[in-house]
Amino acid sequence: MRPLRTLWIAGCIVGALAIAGGTAAAAQGWPSRQILVVSPFFAGTTYDLVARLVLDQVTRQIGQPFVIENRPGGGSSAGVASVVRAEPDGYTLLLSSSDMSSAVILHKSLPYDALRDLEPVALFGGQPSMLLAAPGKGFSTVDDLVTAAKANPGKLKFASVGIGSASHLAGERFRVVAGLNVRHVAYPGPFEALNDLTAGRVDFYFVPITPALPLAAQGKVVPLAVSTTARWPPLPDLPTLGEMGYPISTFLIWCGLSAPDKTPRDIVDRLNEAVRAALELPAIQKRLERIGFKTAAMDPDQYAQFFADDMASTIKLGKDADIAPKN
Repeated sequence: MRPLRTLWIAGCIVGALAIAGGTAAAAQGWPSRQILVVSPFFAGTTYDLVARLVLDQVTRQIGQPFVIENRPGGGSSAGVASVVRAEPDGYTLLLSSSDMSSAVILHKSLPYDALRDLEPVALFGGQPSMLLAAPGKGFSTVDDLVTAAKANPGKLKFASVGIGSASHLAGERFRVVAGLNVRHVAYPGPFEALNDLTAGRVDFYFVPITPALPLAAQGKVVPLAVSTTARWPPLPDLPTLGEMGYPISTFLIWCGLSAPDKTPRDIVDRLNEAVRAALELPAIQKRLERIGFKTAAMDPDQYAQFFADDMASTIKLGKDADIAPKN
């Protein structure tokens, strides 16, 4: 029996080496054709705009095109699941985002484990939100808003574009950290929410920086703070939430690239290097800044930790804010 066992072990070793050798060979020849990037969102989102801008530059660097295919559905889970099931050969990637963290608290179960089944490749960066208050309410600072909310428990309202949306989670983070008793009002879209904010039918709303800036400049809303760790250049006098004593200043709407688990590390590293080189170009940075997006280059391990931290923070928020899953 011992010789047979020895032969079986030897066969396993040879097989494993053959697979490893094949994977290494595939990685060395990568990329030899176009690369599919699955976007689990509808076309035209900020995520799509960022990905197309960055990957157009990466195409020039690696010599093969990136084709972005929109596969919305299931609260973005359908597109994510399709990448998880794809061959880990570097030719199918995911436009990953902060939505993957919120999906965990919105669904009792998902057809994948984002931390286990995906390989973080490169972070593009993030878009901060601005805390806006309705005009005519007498709120000129964050402290004004907090004081009014605590003096009138259950009466102030904040807007969002739906349960689990970035605006909802930002509002809940603020509510929990500030210890407020305020009501959440969900709208079908940002235009309806902004209309009610400017009309004073809701009291505050966390809005992505790009649509918030013109409204603030026109005096239609009152900007109170920005959700970045440093002040935003177009509004240098606007404080961060961290400065105001509310430690949620790292909240970002972020996106990047992920690959199926077991994608060769050589391919992951080459992709990461190409994305980081693109993000370092001043022309790319300026174009991203125009849509309110700030670059944040990380290596794959740093991105993996960033994603894990974001996931843990969002799960904790779901529990603290008592956000019930949909299914």
